Amino acid sequence: MLTKKQHQLLLFIDKTLKEAGVPPSFEEMKKALDLKSKSGIHRLVNGLEERGFIKRLPHRARALEVLKLPDNVGNADTLHGTDIGLEVEAVELPLYGKIAAGTPIEALRNNNEFVSVPSSMLGRGEHYALVVEGDSMMEAGILDGDTAIIKRCDTAENGSITVALVDKTEVTLKKLYRRGHTVDLRPANKDYETRTLSADRVTIQGKLSAIVRSYRH
Repeated sequence: MLTKKQHQLLLFIDKTLKEAGVPPSFEEMKKALDLKSKSGIHRLVNGLEERGFIKRLPHRARALEVLKLPDNVGNADTLHGTDIGLEVEAVELPLYGKIAAGTPIEALRNNNEFVSVPSSMLGRGEHYALVVEGDSMMEAGILDGDTAIIKRCDTAENGSITVALVDKTEVTLKKLYRRGHTVDLRPANKDYETRTLSADRVTIQGKLSAIVRSYRH
């Protein structure tokens, strides 16, 4: 399934190819989709190519070939906000990599990787995505290889599943409980022990909003 912006861009590329005989420039794509930077266009083009809708031709500047169009393409003017018949509108979130002990969240950031998720999964605020590594939260339904959708925040209520930074060096996904001047980071797996730390050693960097899982044979 394409995001709304991917859908719009694909139809714009196809229309320009048919009318002008050449694909649009990145600047033309940026203006057509009303985006502020060309980096957004690069991400959309990469997404379309990964999904098999377009192909970049080697050794030629501005060379794009449309391989297929979505089944629901009609006569709607998708560049002016008209309903384009998508089942769910999706948004792209930065994918920061694997959440693993010994790595601060800042070190995980990779501005070249993104993940598309349904907008219905998100509330207000800024969100990002992390790949879960390990089974310490399996009893909460969070499995190794899942993608965790995190709302960026610096506070969380007791019992919430949070991204916690310990001693400014180690990031972990655990249930958080405050007890006076200490904080419990509690796993959801009986094989792991709860860690009790002084509150000044723990910084909250986000709270779990949703889990995305890909089916694996």
